[in-house]
Amino acid sequence: QVQLVESGGGLVQAGGSLRLSCAASGITFSMYTMYWYHQAPGKQRELVASILSSGATTNYADSVKGRFTISRDNAKNTAYLQMDSLKPEATGVYFCNARKIFDSYWGQGTQVTVSS
Repeated sequence: QVQLVESGGGLVQAGGSLRLSCAASGITFSMYTMYWYHQAPGKQRELVASILSSGATTNYADSVKGRFTISRDNAKNTAYLQMDSLKPEATGVYFCNARKIFDSYWGQGTQVTVSS
């Protein structure tokens, strides 16, 4: 059974930091590209960052470049999203997604609230 479990969300003041984790089981983690998505209240889910299976290549939404860092530890089957200089608009649920050609799996999400 495939499971992606996000953790690390919480309440933080604007300008603060959080580190999200996504622990995967039931898949060969090192073969999957990992994605982090953000869903703000009342809005559609949006891609925040991605990292290829080897970890060699990362991509970010323009809105988070220079403030967020995606990484992964294939030995621990875990992906991370380091979020610095958080803004109130970062409030919402963050989901991780593991994807390869015909497979896509989602976690249940972790809530992040940034107070102004």
